[in-house]
Amino acid sequence: MEQRIEALLAQCDAQCILITSYANRRYYSGFSGSSGILVIAPDLRILITDSRYTTQAQRQAPHFNVVEASDFPAKLGEILQTKPMETIAFEADDLSWGSYQKFARALTAKLVPLEDLAKLRAVKSSLEIERITRAAQITDEALGRLLGMLKVGMTEFEAVAEFEYQLRQLGADLAFPTIVASGHNSALPHAQPGERRFAPGDFVVIDCGASWQGYCSDMTRTVVVGQEPTVQMREIYQLVLQAQLAGIAAVRPQIGCRELDSLVRSIIEEGGYGYAFGHGLGHGVGLEIHEEPRLSPKGEGQLAPGMIITVEPGIYLPHCFGVRIEDLLVVGPRGAQVLSGTTKELLCVG
Repeated sequence: MEQRIEALLAQCDAQCILITSYANRRYYSGFSGSSGILVIAPDLRILITDSRYTTQAQRQAPHFNVVEASDFPAKLGEILQTKPMETIAFEADDLSWGSYQKFARALTAKLVPLEDLAKLRAVKSSLEIERITRAAQITDEALGRLLGMLKVGMTEFEAVAEFEYQLRQLGADLAFPTIVASGHNSALPHAQPGERRFAPGDFVVIDCGASWQGYCSDMTRTVVVGQEPTVQMREIYQLVLQAQLAGIAAVRPQIGCRELDSLVRSIIEEGGYGYAFGHGLGHGVGLEIHEEPRLSPKGEGQLAPGMIITVEPGIYLPHCFGVRIEDLLVVGPRGAQVLSGTTKELLCVG
C-alpha cells in the first residue's frame, strides 16, 4: 500500500490528494466499504467513513487514521483547519459537480483536478494476479456447471439465475451482471437477459465473471442449444475464433493497444464482416471490470508485463444471431498467459 501511495504522490503536484471512488479507495487503503474518502499527503493518511464502517475500516486499513463522520466535506474542512493546504487534488473522473461544490464550500484550499488516476492500477502486483486468476477459475467452474444444464425451453433469466447461484456456491461474488443472450438477442453485444426461451439451433452468448476478494474476471462463450449449427453459424464462429486466437498470439509487452485492436479487426474485415464488429477488442480488468488499458481503435499506450486484459472480438448480425469469444489474459515478459480455461470448441448443448 505504501509503495502505491508513494507512486500516487509522485504523480501529483498538489499538497494533498482526495480519493473518492470505490476502486481507488480500496486500492490505496484496502478498505472495501461502500462509503468513505481518503485524504493522502506526504505526512497524512486519513480515511473518513460513516458509523456503519468504522470497525471494518480500522481492520482493513490499519495504516490510515480512521475518522467517523456523517458529513465528509465538513469533517475534512475541520481536520485541515490545523493543517492548512493551498491545493488539494481530486478525482476528476469520479467526483460529481454537486459533491465538488460541497467540498469547495467546506475547504479553504483550491481544488485541482487529477485525471487518469486509474492508469496507475493498470499493472498488477503478484497478489492481484493471484486473486484475478482465482476469480477466473471460479468463473470456469460455474460456467461448466451451467453448460451441463442448458436445454431447449430454458429462459435467459433462468440461465442467469443458475450461473449466479453456482457462482455463490463457489464462494464468489458477481463481477458484473451476467449476460445470457439467445437467438436474435445474441446479436446485441450487451443484451439484457429476459424471458425468451431457448429454441433448437439458437446461438447462446454467455458473458460472465466472478469477483474474488474484490478482483474481477471476465469471460464470454458462445454455444448452440438443441441441434447442430448451420453452415453459416459455423463459418462465423470459426472466423471469430480465428481472429481471437490471432489476437492472443500477438499479445506482448510494448505492442500498442490500437495496433492489437487493428490486427484482430483486419481479420474480421477480410472475412467480410468488418461492419458487424463495432466494439473495442478488449479492456483491462482488476478491481473494476473495465479498467486501463483500452484495446480499441482509439486506445492509447502500450501493453506492459503485469497488465490483465480481455481479448473479445465478436460478429453481430441484427435480427439473426451474434458470436463473441472472450478470454482473460495476463501479459508476461514475452507473451500472454490465458487465464480462462473453458473450451472454445463450438459446443452443442442440451
